Amino acid sequence: MMASRAADVGTDAATAPDEDSTAGPRGAETGAAADPRDSETDAAAGPRGAEPRAAETARLDAGTAPAPLDGELRWWTEVVLVLVFYGVYTLIRNQFGSELGSAVKEAAIANAYDVIALERAVHLFGEKGLQDLFIEWDLFIKFWNIFYGFCHFAVTIGVMLLLYLRHPARYGVQRTVLAITTALALVGFAVYPLMPPRLLNDCGPFGACDTTYSYVDTLVDPGGFWSFNSSAMMDISNQYAAMPSLHIAWAIWCVVAAVPVLRRRWTRLAMMSYPWLTLFAVMVTANHYWIDAVGGLLVVAVAYPAGVLLARRLPSWLAPRPRLAPSTPRSVRP
Repeated sequence: MMASRAADVGTDAATAPDEDSTAGPRGAETGAAADPRDSETDAAAGPRGAEPRAAETARLDAGTAPAPLDGELRWWTEVVLVLVFYGVYTLIRNQFGSELGSAVKEAAIANAYDVIALERAVHLFGEKGLQDLFIEWDLFIKFWNIFYGFCHFAVTIGVMLLLYLRHPARYGVQRTVLAITTALALVGFAVYPLMPPRLLNDCGPFGACDTTYSYVDTLVDPGGFWSFNSSAMMDISNQYAAMPSLHIAWAIWCVVAAVPVLRRRWTRLAMMSYPWLTLFAVMVTANHYWIDAVGGLLVVAVAYPAGVLLARRLPSWLAPRPRLAPSTPRSVRP
């Protein structure tokens, strides 16, 4: 009897399911079912997180990716064009300038008094006050003398090189805009000779010798790399080429031409500050009135649309254009 009961218990123990073994597969099944969901979620989250980064990278690279162009610039052609244009500009500028004698000098003096009267009428005649604030700081003034003479050419040439090397299609348009800007400034120099502030109390051959004013020609005192009073500069420069300010016009052109293609924020901010720094330089050195800067802005405003329109009509070797994709012919229905 006892043996039969023991046998029955053994049989039940042998045939009863093991709870741990049963739970194990179920747990494993649950884990196996959870893992794919988790991995799917992670896989789905990964691309979503990467999308903004990929979009940002694509946005930045889109402006620098070379696009096929119709036409190709030649560096020697550009060098010849720039040298010839600037040579003709210099020759014509001086033909209508301070070398013409007393008639132009008297007109330049009269125009200077008119500009000063206008600035006083709007209560913004401040060139002398600005210079007086800093005139005792020799090193500070020397820095702005160098800035005035150096950056006018260096920054402009730097922007042209950037566009030529990295954005040739944009270069063709912007070079044309710069040329028209300079040509319009030349017209201004010819029809409106203007004596700059530094010459009002100067008793030299080009000055008004008006002791009412006490401007300092900072290129003479404390000095810089060069001076308008040197014999070489007197021979090649127009002392009355002040309206419009070509320094300001070129500085504004640099902003318009370069800022849209600059990728780093600090370079864009630096470039946008350049016209304001130039305005300070031309005023603290007594080379311009602030109204001359307004003239420079107006010149660029006129030159820009004219340059864009003209560039569209230039041959492709002067103004390359993005190559148009060939159109797909439409299927003809029977």
